[in-house]
Amino acid sequence: MDIFAFPPLAWLLDTAYGALAGLASLLEPLAGASSAAAAVVLVTLLVRALLIPVGISQAKTEQTRARLAPRLRELQKRHRKNPERLQREMLELYRSENTSPFAGMLPVLAQAPVVGILYTLFLRPEIAGHPNDLLTHDLFGAPLGTSLVHMLTAGPFSWPTLLVSAALMLIMIVAADLTRRRFTPAPVDDAPSSPGMLQAMKALHYLMAVFAAFVPLAAALYLTVTVSWTLVQRIVLRRRHPLPATG
Repeated sequence: MDIFAFPPLAWLLDTAYGALAGLASLLEPLAGASSAAAAVVLVTLLVRALLIPVGISQAKTEQTRARLAPRLRELQKRHRKNPERLQREMLELYRSENTSPFAGMLPVLAQAPVVGILYTLFLRPEIAGHPNDLLTHDLFGAPLGTSLVHMLTAGPFSWPTLLVSAALMLIMIVAADLTRRRFTPAPVDDAPSSPGMLQAMKALHYLMAVFAAFVPLAAALYLTVTVSWTLVQRIVLRRRHPLPATG
């Protein structure tokens, strides 16, 4: 079933196509064949700029969580044998501080529709019955509609696609590693965590780079700019909203 055959979603996709194609045309005198890639970068920056208030709220939430860590540890000691009571008490504590343990997921959820639309725009040969001219654009010779995995498995082989995709994934891996080292919160519980759980939490930081290998290059470009912006933004906001010193 094609969800974009549903008229409202078909209109949304066609509108997004017209906006991105129009922006690419405006940028063509400056960016040439990479004008669509430049348009994707500008759209990404616009989305991230609109989400700055969410980033500020997230930084304040991290600050609040760090301040609440001693009280959370006390709750875990007190209700260690009663998981349901522990969960209720923790949620009540978060609620009393006007925060949530899931607040950090909002930026990811807010961007999911944008990534989905970009994925679809650079995957379909036709949009609303007309040829998809966005597929004729590239980034340094790498077609924006081709993914690294598709190129390697279905061909044809393309050095530009390999090199550009590898460069984007490397940037994402470096940004993920810096984020993991600098911003991974210390566990609240005094009890040692499961090694498997710790490894899974570390792996989550790198899943974006793995995901980028499977989506069209345009979507991978969006993810790369997003990850880089997020890292810089968190560094700036951490300085403005530092975590309380642990003694």
